[in-house]
Amino acid sequence: QVQLVESGGGLVQAGGSLRLSCVVSGTRLRINTMGWHRQAPGKQRELVATITSDGTNYADAVKGRFTISRDNAKNTVYLQMNSLKPDDTAVYYCNADLAVIGGRWGQGTQVTVSS
Repeated sequence: QVQLVESGGGLVQAGGSLRLSCVVSGTRLRINTMGWHRQAPGKQRELVATITSDGTNYADAVKGRFTISRDNAKNTVYLQMNSLKPDDTAVYYCNADLAVIGGRWGQGTQVTVSS
């Protein structure tokens, strides 16, 4: 069974940094796009960043502050978040698009940025 497990969330002061990780397990299928989304209370889930073999893509709100990367040998995607703002407070979800079976989501990790 394919599982995506996020880690690295927590409470941080504005201006601080966090690094999220997401490990994809239970599969030998090729992983195409990997990405991070977030959902703040009362808001829709929104794209944060994605990464493929062709490059990366970021939401305007996080450009210049967040960096997405991946380690294909470990089936892991990372999100380095710097200069965090209270508006970044949300549950962050990992997403992976796998060959044959399609997209899968993690359970989410809470990120809280205090002012």
